[in-house]
Amino acid sequence: MNDIFEKLGKKFPFLSLVQKGEFEYVGIIQNQDINVISLYDYNRLTDANHKEEFLRLGEVWWWESNRKLPINIFLKQDFKAFKYALTTLNGKDVKISHGPTVRLSDISKKRVKRRTIQLMRKPT
Repeated sequence: MNDIFEKLGKKFPFLSLVQKGEFEYVGIIQNQDINVISLYDYNRLTDANHKEEFLRLGEVWWWESNRKLPINIFLKQDFKAFKYALTTLNGKDVKISHGPTVRLSDISKKRVKRRTIQLMRKPT
């Protein structure tokens, strides 16, 4: 398991550990699809201030949203600074070992409520 994930995974439940072949990525999953997985890679962040801000905004997203919206949609302007850390991986070769995933396709599914109506005659 990744050293960074061992240190941060328990304290920050929104971080995911993704494996692709021999490489491991730690970050926040933006969207998971059948073909593609996009995640903000924690290792690609340049300095300590960005890493602290990344984790702080991740906590805001985790505790204040319904967790179905991707972090970049929920936080819009605040999260634009981390666009350079966005990594896109082929979905077929990727295994998500730990952590939550976000799927935009889950939002579009509507729950259908079925109602049964039974007509009864009044006795005459």
